This record gives sequence, C-alpha cells and structure tokens, in this order.
Amino acid sequence: MTSPEKVTIHIISDAVGETGESVARAAASQFPGVHVVIRKSTMIHDVHHLRQIVETHAGEENYLFLYTFAHGELHDEMDDLVKEGAMGIDVLGQTIMRLERMTAQHASSFVGALRRTDQKYFDRIDAMEYSVAHDDGRRPEGLLRADVVIIGVSRTSKTPLSMYLAYRGVRTANVPLALGVEPPEELFDCDPKKIFGLMSTPEVLLDIRKGRVKELGTFVPDYADREHVERELEEARALMRKLGCIVINTANRAIEEVAQEILRYVERFE
Repeated sequence: MTSPEKVTIHIISDAVGETGESVARAAASQFPGVHVVIRKSTMIHDVHHLRQIVETHAGEENYLFLYTFAHGELHDEMDDLVKEGAMGIDVLGQTIMRLERMTAQHASSFVGALRRTDQKYFDRIDAMEYSVAHDDGRRPEGLLRADVVIIGVSRTSKTPLSMYLAYRGVRTANVPLALGVEPPEELFDCDPKKIFGLMSTPEVLLDIRKGRVKELGTFVPDYADREHVERELEEARALMRKLGCIVINTANRAIEEVAQEILRYVERFE
C-alpha cells in the first residue's frame, strides 16, 4: 500500500468538537511523515446539514470523519452514513455504551455536558479575554475587576506573567511604569493585596533590553542606559511603597516560579 502524502481528519460535532480535535491532533502527532489536515464542522443540529457535509466527502480516499454526537438522532444518522461508505470513527460512542452497561443508566445526551460542567474552563476563558484586553495599561477603568494587577518597568515580564496567570483562571491586568508617566488613577483604588510590583536588578534589565534593541534593530533613547534604568527602578519602588503592594523580584527567575509565588499570595488572601 502506497503511503499517502496527505490525510484529512474532519471533526463533526453537535458541540464545539474539542474532544474530537484533541484525539485527532494526538493521533496525527504519531505520523510525522504524513501531512494531516484537520477540519471541523461544529454545532450541527440538523440531520440534513450533517448528511450534506458527510456526503460531500463520502468515498474519498484518505478522508476520515471523527464524530462526537450527544444527540441521538444525529449519532444514528452518522452511523448510517458510515454504513453507506463514509469513513468515520465514533469517538465517544463506545465509551458511553460501555459506561451505560456498567452503571445500568442511560447517558444524558446533553450537548456540551463536559464543558458546561467544567466551571474552570469558563473561568479560564474569561480570564484570558480580560487579561488580553487589559494588557500593557489598556482600559484602566477595568482595573477594579482584576483578580491580580501587575505593575513594573519595561522587561520585567509583565505580559507573559499575566498570560500565564490568565491560563490558570486569574484575571490579570498589567500596568507599565515609566519615568515621567503618571500611573492611572484607578490603580490607587485597587486593593493593595491584589497589586504585585515586579522588580529586577539594573544588570538583568540592561542585558535584556540590549538584547531586545539588537533584535529589533532600532535605537530607543535611554532604554538601555544604566543611569536611566536605575532611576526607573527607584521611581517604581517608591510607587510600590506608596501603594503598599507586594513586591516580587523577577531577576533570573522563570515565569512559572514567579506565578506560583503570586498564586500563593492570592490563595492566602482569599
């Protein structure tokens, strides 16, 4: 049998199709020499729509459907389409059938049941959306909604730290501190226990900033000047004392390590 150059895996679902996509990507990773294209048709609620999608590709070589239907009518229709010649795999069906036999109970057929019961998933999505919208000092009027507010001078890892925390479900805003630029008034209305000031050493910041300037191929006045950096740090520390916030040193520390320190404070104050 000749090895195909391209294989298409088409996920079809009456929900968001994330289960099927996860299976498809995991399986595709086992065949690095094959170009695997992953397609998705989700939120399908009509058998005629389903049949239209599948019949378009039924009988095609190297075209596989992965389906995850909670709705019985759609599941039965897809089973019929497979019998008629479409190549398809029921991702959830066999597991659900086995559990029904083991528990003597019928499956709920509740579309999206996994995601609807996983509050952490929704918290994570909300936190990611909030953190992206409030990155780099944007929308200061929303600072009071933050679980965590990060402040610091340039290159103290504010944004990557914010995104890491957001993925953990923590709504995180970050505010840059710069010489001669007043921080937003809303910052002073935030609970000091939610504000985390990031500090580093002049040596570490200079090294990072010089690398950044070289990478961009541009010149930014005073950005990588030692005296300027030292003044930035002094002014930032003075503001942090005024706010009464928690100060964390990020010099030569991994994002994950700093994030865990912040999370420990958050848990302590809850």
